[in-house]
Amino acid sequence: MNVSDLYPNLEIDLANVETQLHHQLRSIEPILEETALHLLQAGGKRLRPVFVLLSGTFGNYDRDKLIRAAVALELIHMATLVHDDVVDNADTRRGHPTVKANYGNRLAMYTGDFIFAQALSVLSEIPNVDMHIKLSRAIERMSVGEIEQIHDLFNFDQSMRKYLVRIRRKTALLIEMSCMLGGAVSGAIPSYLNALMRFGYHAGMAFQITDDILDFTASEEKLGKPVGSDFRQGNITAPTLFALRDEQFGTELRELITVTRTDDEWMVSDGTERALALIKSSKGLICAQEMADRYLRKANDALLLLPATEERETLLAMSRFISNRDH
Repeated sequence: MNVSDLYPNLEIDLANVETQLHHQLRSIEPILEETALHLLQAGGKRLRPVFVLLSGTFGNYDRDKLIRAAVALELIHMATLVHDDVVDNADTRRGHPTVKANYGNRLAMYTGDFIFAQALSVLSEIPNVDMHIKLSRAIERMSVGEIEQIHDLFNFDQSMRKYLVRIRRKTALLIEMSCMLGGAVSGAIPSYLNALMRFGYHAGMAFQITDDILDFTASEEKLGKPVGSDFRQGNITAPTLFALRDEQFGTELRELITVTRTDDEWMVSDGTERALALIKSSKGLICAQEMADRYLRKANDALLLLPATEERETLLAMSRFISNRDH
């Protein structure tokens, strides 16, 4: 089942979101428009627009305002993806060449800036100062999360708490803000707005932890990028941190890492495949999945504070999708 099967009632509004995304990425500079549309045409789940639209149903559903909000959140997300691919030196995303791979680092960085500027343009049409303040603070914290990830590359001694703070900033915050924006634009009452934000935060944490698990378990065809990409680049995530604690495999894994990591290129060594095999054989993946499940239970608990509507059931179904997806 595709995730889009969960919200057939949003088909028309999501089609409008897609149309508006294409409209916003038009530019007087042809190459900027080409590079921006290159990423858009690679597709995506569009989860953030979905969260905006569904959250908007717990207030006064204003289709035009919510579509603008959904477009703005997706543009912010897209801008971060373009920049991430430059930092990560990534050649593929969603099974397609990245902007960086096709056009080079310079054009990719300016493309990300252009997309982000378009997001600000759309947001300026939404007259809600408090929302703008919260969203700007969230973007600042997202930037901090990205810097923290760079600092922690190849740091196998980092704490689990540090990892969780990082993924909250990198991923969960924008999903939380998607739920907040939908609720705020629609004028949801404070208790509903708080519940939506709690749901978004916990669902976002589960989403990223699941992503980190899939980096080891999904096929390259499903991932749209090489298996173990994050690990090979030195991005240490929950499965690896748990594997390092494993009594049976942790010692060998740590010794292997110590032996093979001579510089930031250690991941291309012969020890990489053995390290990946050890992580898969350890309790790392199971423990990471249990952690993701705990966040999902908290996300579902937050939904109980909302009215029992069809849209609440859809959010619950999306929560289940997050835990069961294979890419």
